[in-house]
Amino acid sequence: MTDGIGRKEKTTLRYVRLDPKERSIDPDKPMLLSAENQETRDSGFYRDKVNGDALPQKLLMAAKDFNAPAKAKDADVLIMTASRFDQFPDIWVTNSNFRELKRVSNGDAQRANYRWGTAEMVSFKNADGVPLKGMLLKPENFDARKKYPMIVYIYERLSQGLHQFRNPSPGTSINPTFYVSNGYLVFMPDIVYTIGYPGASALKCVLPGIQAVVDKGFVNEDAIGIQGHSWGGYQIAYMVTQTNRFKAAAPGALVANMTSAYSGIRWGTGLPRQFQYERTQSRIGGSLWEYPLRFLENSPIFQADRVQTPLLMIHNDEDDAVPWYQGIEYFLALRRLGKEAYMFTYNGEKHGLRKRINQKDYTRRLQEFFDHFLKGAPAPEWMEKGIPYLQREKEKEKYRVSEDVQP
Repeated sequence: MTDGIGRKEKTTLRYVRLDPKERSIDPDKPMLLSAENQETRDSGFYRDKVNGDALPQKLLMAAKDFNAPAKAKDADVLIMTASRFDQFPDIWVTNSNFRELKRVSNGDAQRANYRWGTAEMVSFKNADGVPLKGMLLKPENFDARKKYPMIVYIYERLSQGLHQFRNPSPGTSINPTFYVSNGYLVFMPDIVYTIGYPGASALKCVLPGIQAVVDKGFVNEDAIGIQGHSWGGYQIAYMVTQTNRFKAAAPGALVANMTSAYSGIRWGTGLPRQFQYERTQSRIGGSLWEYPLRFLENSPIFQADRVQTPLLMIHNDEDDAVPWYQGIEYFLALRRLGKEAYMFTYNGEKHGLRKRINQKDYTRRLQEFFDHFLKGAPAPEWMEKGIPYLQREKEKEKYRVSEDVQP
């Protein structure tokens, strides 16, 4: 239908339904297509129709993230948002030709008062020679002659978020905007997998990606940290058993023991966990009885004695996706082995933190942890003395900010 333009230009094209009542596509009428370049992550719009020999017509492409437009019912007027990492998703209006775009909101005026940063794409190859991308965020007023601490954030493929605007806010994972505005580099490399070897696959992608950034000359190699949650947390827990590249690591809601997690339950859905190990995200490729060694080799807990990286973990007691006991197994293994490890559990919270007071609390802990190991800041009291059970709520209350005042 699109005459091979998408494949030729490495651009994904998708039909945009402007009429919410539409139930079919008229093959003789022009149709609007959204476009996203897979190399640059530029986005925009094309026009095409099913019947006819003409190539799709490019209407607009830019280094921005355009959302799907909405059309006025009785006028040739479209409304949409456009954003970049350093540009708030303001509202823009145009017509069906996209020749003139007019901004009609100015939310970006508030962002302009703060140090923000920039986003760029980094190309690299994994250890098997597969070409990959990674998103690198740099502080505002970046100076290539300086050496910066860097935090790596992982999940699977993340480079598609190059132009995504990230509002600074507390949560369960690092907020890239917050860390970049505080003088960190943030790197998000893409990861591809070989069935049966998810842990090793992550290692083969993340380390070459880091090296590609280090080779640019502005990374402090003694100040590289890594953070990830859930699947990202698992991969970190595995990688620190294989490499000492990281000065500090913060895996959240991780799976440590695939043999015990395999026959667990995803409490949120009630589904057995076996399917995800055999055929979906965990990518083992078969059952525990078909590939027992794969389950053992990919389980961080069986190699926990090799860990030399300080770890900060979070795993909540009502986690509805990854059983809480997985975090407990890894933490107790590390403590039994005399490793430096810290674990936070927020009672009543699920896979990710929902209560704002807890989000603020853990966001502060993450910052103190990374600032200590990557910037040389003094260790906070909780790292040296722990937090007594009866002091937990008082500890959080010390840092409570009125919900009437936005950070």
